[in-house]
Amino acid sequence: MRAAQGATLHAIRQEADRLEGVSEGRFHSLRELDSSGASEKLVLAAAARGRDGDHDALRLLYLRYADNVYGYICSLVHDEHEAEDVTQQLFASLGNRLARYEPRAAPFSSWILRVAHNAAIDHVRARRPVLCEEVRTGDSVCDEPHQQSRDLREALDSLPEDQRLVIVMRFILGLSPAEVAERIGRSEDAVHGLQHRGRRSLRAALENLGAAPVTLTPRTAIPKPAPAPPALTT
Repeated sequence: MRAAQGATLHAIRQEADRLEGVSEGRFHSLRELDSSGASEKLVLAAAARGRDGDHDALRLLYLRYADNVYGYICSLVHDEHEAEDVTQQLFASLGNRLARYEPRAAPFSSWILRVAHNAAIDHVRARRPVLCEEVRTGDSVCDEPHQQSRDLREALDSLPEDQRLVIVMRFILGLSPAEVAERIGRSEDAVHGLQHRGRRSLRAALENLGAAPVTLTPRTAIPKPAPAPPALTT
């Protein structure tokens, strides 16, 4: 038993050293995840040891998932510097957060993205909103793209967690249905169902915010002039 634990600790340290050796030292937005069986087994072992504050285990989880978390958070806060701050804060407290991770409930990659989503939303809510009147000068108007981003974040936050996760992984991270199914431990049919319901729920939430995309209706056809009556003959 002790020999197996020692081998696992050695494998964790070795993989963390390898990842650190290829790390460029700054965040990159990354979508791909290594979901091989050996990789997942090592991640689960690192998550278990990370609960107890094991430095190498937490280092491995950071090096493996930091770029994925950063890319996801950046897609929500739309600011690279703020996304870096939120990502650093998330991993700084990861040891405490791991106490709430249940491996049988979800793969670690899905769980860490849910944690990232909640951290990003908390960050957005904590920012002091700036009213348009405070920054408007002359004929300037509110920045519509920023308002649309805020509306989208609020609408996403209103979705059930499983629908929100599928929508984000499909349309923000760009994963295929098969990849999403593997990440969340569900079938592809279930992913398609969650995606369909999530899109309907998202549209309804955006409509409630007055931010739903406008659907153009066909223009009314201009009626053709009535044919002239036949000329009278005498």
